Amino acid sequence: MPTTTRSIPAHVAIFMDGNGRWAKARGMPRTEGHREGLKAAKRIVLAARTLGIGYLTLYTFSTENWKRAQDEVRFLMGLVSTYLCAEFDFYREQGVRVVHSGDIDGLPPEVQAAIRQVMADTAPFTGITVNLAINYGGRDEIVRAIQRLPAGHSAITEEQFRDYLDVPGMPDPDLIIRAGGELRLSNFLIWQAAYSELYFSDVLWPDWTAEHLESAVEEYMRRERRYGNAR
Repeated sequence: MPTTTRSIPAHVAIFMDGNGRWAKARGMPRTEGHREGLKAAKRIVLAARTLGIGYLTLYTFSTENWKRAQDEVRFLMGLVSTYLCAEFDFYREQGVRVVHSGDIDGLPPEVQAAIRQVMADTAPFTGITVNLAINYGGRDEIVRAIQRLPAGHSAITEEQFRDYLDVPGMPDPDLIIRAGGELRLSNFLIWQAAYSELYFSDVLWPDWTAEHLESAVEEYMRRERRYGNAR
């Protein structure tokens, strides 16, 4: 039976796009756009926590992003490891539990260490779960999940397969947001996005505020979700 959504989404996933274009438009190096993008991410985590969203996935660095200029990649890796370690007070004050999606073994050792440390440090927090998709690709996650299957496993259900994804206990995203004006999923949460509502915004990620998230959530709440059922 069709249902009209009238509650806050339990899980929102965001493609944080447009950092480089934001910097270029201001005559700045792309690295400054990434710095501002981190500030926007912190604003949106706080806004999501305030709205009562339980899970927030942030597409931070994709498996395809390694193709970028090496100077930019090195900057991004350094920014991620430094930022994760520097924000513990914010995580504690807001009750932010940090988890990770992606191929952690493919990251530089210092980034792996920072991710593992922040996950351990924030594991007891219950205010909001923030899933950082770093070195993440949706197809790659599915392949790695298959590789985790027990040897000789000849049949598996969807529910069982979920146990081998990167964050098994996380619900599928109710709402996927893409900032920056592009109209595609770009290999983001391919398995989990089967029935997600999609919201595309022309606003570049560094300009995002709580009001932009609230507008996306309000739009989501006006939609009718049918999960394949007929109208």
